[in-house]
Amino acid sequence: MISVLLVDDYAEWLRQGRSVLQARPEWQVISEASDGLEAVEKAERLKPDLILLDIGLPKLNGIEAARRIRQLSPSSEIIFLSQENSVDVVQVALSTGALGYVRKADAKRELLPAIDAVLRGEQFVSSSLKGREFTDTSVEKAAHRHEVQFYSDDALLLDTFARFIAVALKSGRAAIVVITELHRDGLVSKLKGTRLRC
Repeated sequence: MISVLLVDDYAEWLRQGRSVLQARPEWQVISEASDGLEAVEKAERLKPDLILLDIGLPKLNGIEAARRIRQLSPSSEIIFLSQENSVDVVQVALSTGALGYVRKADAKRELLPAIDAVLRGEQFVSSSLKGREFTDTSVEKAAHRHEVQFYSDDALLLDTFARFIAVALKSGRAAIVVITELHRDGLVSKLKGTRLRC
């Protein structure tokens, strides 16, 4: 019996996920979660064999949830199910230790093969993302790289950016940030306090 934890804040997708998994009686959905914090708690408590995890979750995004889950339930395999098709997002998702990434648009035909592959210890990425290289998840090997970060709320985003920018400015480097006017005002306010403490 393979125990599965479904994590998505969209009830319709949870229903679809359950119906796809019913094709295999040896796969049992033992629980569901609708936000990242709940997913981490249930993964730690239940130690499922497989976690199907969305990225865009409330309270704690799927990327950060996966990082925490890898520490609390390292034997649980993770497959991301997401609408995102950005190469950077897929790369960050797989760098958490997840072996699978299935776009929701491809899930009806690719979820079962993805689960089979991941349970064999093989990486699976949706066919709509094929042709891109995802096997090396080490960002240190890239000469030029872009980093994708997900934040659960605006306060955490502004605190993190303010610390990063303050360190850069103090060391004489430049920092360029593209943000909304509201975030800019909050960032400037934070920098005025953070910059002095670096």
